Amino acid sequence: MLDVIDLNLEFHDHLVPETVVYDFDLHMEPGEIVGLVGESGSGKSMTALAIAGLLSRHDMQKRGQILFEGKDLLHCRRSELRELQGDDIAIIFQEPMTSLNPVYRVGPQVEEALRIHRPELSAEEIRQRAMEMLKEVDLEDAQRVYDSYPHQLSGGMRQRVMIAAAMICDPKLLIADEPTTALDVTVQAQIVKLLRRINREKKTAILFISHDLSLIRQLCKRVVVMQGGNIVESGTIEEIYEHPRMAYTKKLIAAIPGYEKKYDSGEPNLRQNEILRVEDVRIRFALERHSLLEKRKYKEVLKGVSLTVREGEVLGLVGESGCGKSTLAKVILGLEKPDEGSVFHQSQRPQMVFQDPYGSLNPARKVGWILEEPLRIRGGMTGQEKKQRVRFMLEKVGLEEKIAERYPRQLSGGQRQRVCLAAALMLGPRLLVADEAVSALDVTIQGQILELLFSLKKEMGLAILFISHDMRVVYQVSDRVLVMKDGLIVESGDVDDVYFAPKHPYTKELLAAAALQEEKGGERDAGTVLS
Repeated sequence: MLDVIDLNLEFHDHLVPETVVYDFDLHMEPGEIVGLVGESGSGKSMTALAIAGLLSRHDMQKRGQILFEGKDLLHCRRSELRELQGDDIAIIFQEPMTSLNPVYRVGPQVEEALRIHRPELSAEEIRQRAMEMLKEVDLEDAQRVYDSYPHQLSGGMRQRVMIAAAMICDPKLLIADEPTTALDVTVQAQIVKLLRRINREKKTAILFISHDLSLIRQLCKRVVVMQGGNIVESGTIEEIYEHPRMAYTKKLIAAIPGYEKKYDSGEPNLRQNEILRVEDVRIRFALERHSLLEKRKYKEVLKGVSLTVREGEVLGLVGESGCGKSTLAKVILGLEKPDEGSVFHQSQRPQMVFQDPYGSLNPARKVGWILEEPLRIRGGMTGQEKKQRVRFMLEKVGLEEKIAERYPRQLSGGQRQRVCLAAALMLGPRLLVADEAVSALDVTIQGQILELLFSLKKEMGLAILFISHDMRVVYQVSDRVLVMKDGLIVESGDVDDVYFAPKHPYTKELLAAAALQEEKGGERDAGTVLS
């Protein structure tokens, strides 16, 4: 069905041409699931965009062949390519919030490919097909989702919407580019199960791109490993996992987080001073009214949350999307005002490291200006002192001084997250709130950021509230852990007690979902190859 032969991609928008993919080869049979894995910058997404025909035809030289059912997509006319895009070939992107149009409701966006490729259908038939598709991807209240805007849905729901939009024309090939990266383990498991069902029922071939080898292991039959634009190894999932030949593949496998304490800070001192105390915090948000006469309804997001953070400790906070973790973080930072309860800080207000570094950095300003901003707001420093502080902090987070003259778009994901960390530390806080700070990074970069974070914690005496959906990472870094569900802390205690002797059923569910990623197959159905 798909044959990629000697694909080379070279950018010509710089003074010196830059090749990002070298001699890439891939063969896929109908109904097969193939994994494509590698670090950020390895060329995975560029290859996927080339196969989907979404790369610009300007400022880029493309050599080789991409044969889809015998047609060369690399050299066919734009009109021929458009006939295939969204119909026979569909793509799911990593971040649905940036892929969905924020000013349109979900329904018309799901219908778009159907309106383009099935002009013979009436408006009502298209609407019915969209409603059916939303139900097929396990969105129970399809009517509400159809009428909602993207920002009114959770991350898992938005990703299901993207899958519905991609599958509405029953494509023969589905390209899933990091579709579960920023989702919690339970939703990840649901999305993987959904993709497996789509493959089984609709016989759709899937090219599954991820930096998470444990997810690749659950879903795929074969895997291709990329580094620096090159294929360094390929084979069946068993061959790659059990007998990797290349040092890079071994490095990726070794970097998969497990349940071991890599960043042990020693025995916690229970007599340490509290630097944060949250007491019975409650907050509710007003829901949208459909008419002026409708009575206002509210959703309670936090239902009486209490916690303490002590000097020098790492407190882990885990829970699925929509449980209230990020809202609690905003309350602690003063970005949201609670309806009830109180927050006590024993020092200056804590600083935040956000999940998406690209979204939290000003794209119109250079890194040096961004890092100087908190110093300008506080005042009391000369221009030279501010620049000296910027250089000092860049060195602390392992970045070169020349990074200060670059824009965020000119940095890799790992470099951007280091800049965010430097910005949070510019004023010397004693408490850092890390809200999913490593969830969007590949496993090797994730390990580097965690190691950096822990070394800064010891060196600067930081306490950290570490919010994450990744149970394995939380175990590695935390002294104590809180488990959150539906706005409540349902379990808390020493990290070993919670992980190895959980009491609450929801904690057991989270640990079971994370354990699936450790299995060597389990439910895995690697695709039914059609003859």
